[in-house]
Amino acid sequence: MNFNNYTNALDALETFGGGYELGHSYFTHYGCPSDDMSEEKGRGSASGSRIPRSSPRQRPIPPRPRPNCSFQPVFHERSAREDDAVLTQQLWKLARRSGTLNLSNKGLSRVPERLYDINQADEDSKAANLEQLRIKEEDAWWNQVPLINLDLSSNTLSRLSPKIENLMTLTVLTLHDNALVELPRQIGKLEKLTRLNLSHNKLSQLPSELFTLPVLNHLNISYNEFNELSPDVSDLHMLDFLDASHNNLQSLPGGIGFLVRITKLLLSYNHIKELPPDIVNMRILEKLDLMQNDLINLPDDMGLIRKLKCLYIQHNDIKELPEFEGNEALTEMHASNNYITSIPKGLCSNLPHLKLLDLRDNQITELPDEICLLRNLHRLDISNNSISVLPVTLSSLAHLVNLQVEGNLIKTIRRDIIQCGTTRILKVLHDRAQAQPREKGGADDGSGSGGSLTESMDALRLGGCQTNDGPMPENFPDSSQPHCQCQHCMQHNRFCVAYPNPQIQGQQYAPENYQQEHYYGHSAHYLQQQQQQPMPYPNRFNGFASMYQQQLYSNSSNSYAVQKRWVYKLRHTHTLAVNLEELTNVPDQVFEIARAENVNVVDFARNKLGTLPNGLQYMRDLVTELVLSHNLISFVPPFISQFTRITFLNLSNNLLKELPKEFGVLNTLRELNIANNRFECIPSCLYELQRLEVLVASDNHIKVLNISGLKAMSRLATLDLRNNDIEFIPPILGNLTNITHLELIGNPFRQPRHQILIKGTESIMSYLRDRIPI
Repeated sequence: MNFNNYTNALDALETFGGGYELGHSYFTHYGCPSDDMSEEKGRGSASGSRIPRSSPRQRPIPPRPRPNCSFQPVFHERSAREDDAVLTQQLWKLARRSGTLNLSNKGLSRVPERLYDINQADEDSKAANLEQLRIKEEDAWWNQVPLINLDLSSNTLSRLSPKIENLMTLTVLTLHDNALVELPRQIGKLEKLTRLNLSHNKLSQLPSELFTLPVLNHLNISYNEFNELSPDVSDLHMLDFLDASHNNLQSLPGGIGFLVRITKLLLSYNHIKELPPDIVNMRILEKLDLMQNDLINLPDDMGLIRKLKCLYIQHNDIKELPEFEGNEALTEMHASNNYITSIPKGLCSNLPHLKLLDLRDNQITELPDEICLLRNLHRLDISNNSISVLPVTLSSLAHLVNLQVEGNLIKTIRRDIIQCGTTRILKVLHDRAQAQPREKGGADDGSGSGGSLTESMDALRLGGCQTNDGPMPENFPDSSQPHCQCQHCMQHNRFCVAYPNPQIQGQQYAPENYQQEHYYGHSAHYLQQQQQQPMPYPNRFNGFASMYQQQLYSNSSNSYAVQKRWVYKLRHTHTLAVNLEELTNVPDQVFEIARAENVNVVDFARNKLGTLPNGLQYMRDLVTELVLSHNLISFVPPFISQFTRITFLNLSNNLLKELPKEFGVLNTLRELNIANNRFECIPSCLYELQRLEVLVASDNHIKVLNISGLKAMSRLATLDLRNNDIEFIPPILGNLTNITHLELIGNPFRQPRHQILIKGTESIMSYLRDRIPI
C-alpha cells in the first residue's frame, strides 16, 4: 500500500474526529495495520511482529487555522457602516477646529451621514459641563469653527444627499473624480460657495438652483457628459473662471456674454461650431481656450475683448483670421492645424505685444512684409504650410529667437541653411535686406524691390499716421500735425511729425484742453521744465525720431519740444522700445519721462550700446523686463543691483566676460539670457540667485561646470549650455532633479554621446546617474 495515500487517508480520519496516530502501536513499522498482531496481543504476546523495528517516532501535528467567517473580498460594495467609519473622531475634531475636512481618495460610495451635522454641537459637547470643557479646552464650542472647505474628490460617489443644505457655511466644495450623475436641488442653498469643482464625473445637466449662487466665482465642469450649457449660467454674475472642456457641447448659450467678470474661459475638446456674438462682451477675458472644436471662423469684432492675452484655437476648421483690431494685449496665439490660407496685414499692425504665433499645419502660401510690425515676437512657427518665400523683413524682428519653417517648399534659401536654425536664417535674410538697395541703385532709390523693402521698413518706423498698434485714431493727440520738413528727415526720407517749436507758438508744453491733459498726465509738468533748457542729444540718438516719431530737433533758438505721440505711446504700452537704430547712448531725460509714465519694460536690443545707460537708474524700482541683446556691451555697472523688481534680463549677443558681484542680489530675477558672449565659466554671482528658473548661457567659452553652485540654485529648471567648450560632464549633475530641461549639444566632451543628447533631458540625467560611483 502506498504510504503517501495512506497518510492522506489518516488526515481525513483525523478531520472527522479519529484518534489514530502514526506512532500508535496498532501500526507496523511500515504504517500498515495487522489483524494477526492484534490477535497475538490479545493472547498476551509480547511482540506483534517478527520483523525488528525501532521505537515508534512521534509525528508533530501542526495546528490548523480556524476558518475566518468574516472575510470580505477586496472588490465589494461598500456598506453605509463602512463609509460612516471613515469619518473618525480624530478627523471630526480636526475639522471642527480648522474648518477644513479632507475625505478624498477614501473609497466612499456614500457621504457619511454624520458629516451633514458637523456644524451642530455633538452629544458630548451638549452633555459636558463647564469644568469638563476647561479640561479639554481645544474641544470646547468656543474654539470650533464652521466647515468652510470640504474635499470629497477621488471617491465613487454617485449622488449627494439633500442634506447638503445643512453645510451652509461652505465656501469651497471639491467633488472631482467621482461618479456623480446628478446634483440635488438643495445645493443652491450654499449661498457662501465660491469654488465648485465637478470635473471628471458623469453629469449631463446641472440643477437650476445652482445658477442662483450669488458669490460663485470658480466653476469647473470639465470631463463630464454635457451636451449643452444652460442659459441660466449667465446668472452667475461673479464668475471669473469657467472650465467646460472635454464635454459634448454643440454650442454656447446666447446670454454667456453677461459673464462680464470672467477672466478664463476654457472650452476645449467640444464640438462648438460657432461663437455667440455677445462673447465679445467679456471685456476683461484674458484666456480663451477653444482648441479641438469645430469652429469655422471667429467674430470680426474680437478686438472688443481688449484684455485678451492668450488665445488657443488650434485643431479647428478656421479658414480666415480676423484682424484683431483692439487686441493690443494679446501675447500668445495658437492657431495650428486649421485651414488658414493667409495672414491679414492688419493683424500684424494690431498686435504689438504678440510674443508667440503658432500657425503650423495650415495652408498659408505667403507671409506679408508687414510681419515685421510684430515687434515683440519671440517665436514664430509656420512649419508644414505652403510658403515658398520668406520676406526679408523678418530679419528686423529684434526678439525673434525661434523660427520654425520646416515642411515648406522654400526655394529661396538652401536646405542646409534652414537646418542650421533661426540665427542662420535671419542672418541670410538680413544680408539680403542690405544687398537689395545696393542692387537696385542704393537706398535712396525707391523703385523696384528695394523701394518696396524701404517702404516695409519705414512702416515699422511709423510712417504717416500709423502707429505700432495700427492706424492712428482720430482723437490721437497731435494726429493732424504737418509733415516735418527738417533737413534730417528730408535726407533720410522719413516722416517724423515733429511738434512745432513751442516758442514760435508762444507757449511751452502745456495742455490745451482736458483731452490733451488726459494723454500727457504726469509728464506734463516735467516736460514743461525740460523745454526751457536746450537738450544736447547726441547725433546718433536720432533713433527716437525714426522709430517713434517723437524725437525733436533744435531750431535757431535752441528750443526743443517733446513729441506728444511718444508720451501717449509710453503710457499706452508701458514699454520703452527702440531697436535697430545703432544707438551708442541714451539721454537721461528719456528715462525720466518713462519713469513718469510708469514704464516697466525697457528694450534697446540691436543697437551699439557699450554699457547700460546711466539714466536707467531712474527706473530701478519700476523695470520688470530689461532687454539689451545684440549690442556691444562689455561691462555691466554695479548699479544693476538696484533693480528690485526685475524678473527678466536679456544680455545675449554682447561682449561680456564677467558680471559684477552685486549681480547676486537680484532676488526677483527669474530668467537670465547671457548667450553669445565671452564667458569662460558661469559667473559665481549667479549661484546666489535663489529664484532663477531659466539660465541660457549657450554659445560662450565655458569649460568647467560648478555642480555645487548649480545645486544651490534650487529653482533652476532650464539650463542651456549648448555650443561651449565643456570637456567633461560630472555624473553628479544627474542628481539635480529640479532641472527639467538641459541642453548640452555642441560641446567637445565624449560622454554622454550625441545619440543620448538628442533623446532629451530625461535620458541625459538617467545616463549621468548611472555613472555616479558607489
